[in-house]
Amino acid sequence: MDKMKELFTTGEAADICKVSQQTIIRCFDSGRLEGFRVPGSRFRRIPRESLIKFMKDNNIPLDNLLSGGKIKVLIVDDDDEIVELMVDVLSRDGRFEIRTASSGYDAGIQTQQFLPDVILLDYMLPDVNGNIVCRTIKSNPNFSHIHIIIVSGVVNREEIDDLLAAGASEFIAKPFNIAEITEKIAQLART
Repeated sequence: MDKMKELFTTGEAADICKVSQQTIIRCFDSGRLEGFRVPGSRFRRIPRESLIKFMKDNNIPLDNLLSGGKIKVLIVDDDDEIVELMVDVLSRDGRFEIRTASSGYDAGIQTQQFLPDVILLDYMLPDVNGNIVCRTIKSNPNFSHIHIIIVSGVVNREEIDDLLAAGASEFIAKPFNIAEITEKIAQLART
């Protein structure tokens, strides 16, 4: 499975953003683009999350960043059949790197370790509801780039509005169209 690049040189960042390397260096040095210097050298390195934030802040499309790697998707659901179906379909699609979690606790650990682009989140988990998961993820600045798609069969309009207010990007009702979810994941990952 392809490992998505997590650190970029200023030259790589410039190629991805379609700007000059000097522009990236100026943004880095002024603090507009977060990163770090390699100890003992003058080389700068830019973490993936910082580059994504910079690109979003400056309305630079994320297509070039994603084209070299797979879209990282975390599927959080305690229904084994749904997880198996989603993993099967997304794996065969070829655009996605997938991890799964069956509880809010697992989702938190996987989010920190995997840094997904999109989380497909069941609203009703055994240990916590989707609202709390959304708020927890969205309250961490390191996860600001993560899109959350809530999937549920038992939510009313008011709850959907609360979820969107808590940081969810989308709500999809069960039973769902698998092709629709696949395209929604790909679309959100590029915004």
